[in-house]
Amino acid sequence: MPETDGRAFWEHTPLDEMTDAQWESLCDGCGKCCLHRLQGEDGRLIETSVACKLLDTQSCQCSNYAGRFDHVKDCVSLRQENIGRLWWLPGSCAYRRVARGEGLADWHHLVSGDRGSVHEMGISVRGRVVSERHVKMEDLEQYILDLEDC
Repeated sequence: MPETDGRAFWEHTPLDEMTDAQWESLCDGCGKCCLHRLQGEDGRLIETSVACKLLDTQSCQCSNYAGRFDHVKDCVSLRQENIGRLWWLPGSCAYRRVARGEGLADWHHLVSGDRGSVHEMGISVRGRVVSERHVKMEDLEQYILDLEDC
């Protein structure tokens, strides 16, 4: 991990100055941003256990990252410019944590050195979600998920 004065890049590099490689490396691989959401009567978003058709539900990685916008019309690009407006991202999200000045969690692969830590600590959606390929989208309400359990 590149360091300056003993600090890791995310501790001293402003988000808007990170290279694409640094930015991409922040993704913790939890898969939570790839879940379908419903809007409740009160306007709040409700997470479901139904994942985007491109999410590999075991690795929690996009199976077609480079072409995702061509295949998923509402895929959201998590970028430095919009991260502050993506209020629906979970509090555990590395992008959100770094944007808030909280740093990375101990289980994050850049800290732990192990990409599997996110799964081992139960932070990811692995084993908790189903691909939209196997769900009738009109039945989405049957798949409401409490992310506090993730």
